[in-house]
Amino acid sequence: MSTATPPLPQALTVPEVMAALRISRSTVYDLFRSRQLDSFKIGRSRRVAAEVVTAYMRNQTEENR
Repeated sequence: MSTATPPLPQALTVPEVMAALRISRSTVYDLFRSRQLDSFKIGRSRRVAAEVVTAYMRNQTEENR
């Protein structure tokens, strides 16, 4: 049984960021507001580049060592 996660799309939706980081919607928007997580808008939809999520996780890991 493999537990490998499937590759992430290049631009993630808020629900995809929530699932990737296992955090709530309000926490995702708090990260946007505090500029800890960069995002962009396409129309009314907010998107986050996959590499931004990866970099955020890497930074959090390094800070918590």
